Amino acid sequence: MTITDWTERFQGTSRLPRSVRDRLVSAARIVRFSKGSQVFGPDNVPDSLFFLYEGRIRVSQSSESGREIVLYRVEAGESCVLTTACMLAEEAYNAEGVAETDVTAIVLPKPAFDRLAAEEDTFRNFVFAAYSRRLIDLLRVVDDVAFGRIDVRLAERLLSLAGDKAEILATHQQLASELGTAREVVSRVLHDFQKRDLVAQSRGQISLIDKPALRALAQSD
Repeated sequence: MTITDWTERFQGTSRLPRSVRDRLVSAARIVRFSKGSQVFGPDNVPDSLFFLYEGRIRVSQSSESGREIVLYRVEAGESCVLTTACMLAEEAYNAEGVAETDVTAIVLPKPAFDRLAAEEDTFRNFVFAAYSRRLIDLLRVVDDVAFGRIDVRLAERLLSLAGDKAEILATHQQLASELGTAREVVSRVLHDFQKRDLVAQSRGQISLIDKPALRALAQSD
């Protein structure tokens, strides 16, 4: 895939004056990652702003005991709030980003970012609006983990992962990582869902039999 003007892909950059967009295209570079590869990790100190052009990245954090929780996903057309925060603070990531699909991204070196953020209100507002939205999402993750009912959270996540499909390819451990809980807890709730004819399970696959009932449960809290 040849990218001639990546600034068209992002709402904030597409509104910039043509001269500024030309500067962005000149300063940025295009990087690609294959599905399953690490995009960034705890050993990296980012030196560029990261825009996701195509694909999806899962951002997660692991405890010393090995338990993982999914913090958020970066979708095509979005920037990565963790990259922005760590770049501005000049600190290493405290989480890992993994490509859930093949990924094409745009990286803008920090010197170019600093100049544009200082000179262009539209660009600065785009970056920090995305930053604010993702921080709110992270606060919701904390709230869900601390106070949310696990059956409600699992129903919501099953529907989110399935999208328009009726099946999900995921293990109980992977779902536990999505929710920041133990595999045994997910297994217990899924067994209850199966008894209620909401889902059917086979090795590595979960079929959503009654989406309306799952949706009602997800919205019940």
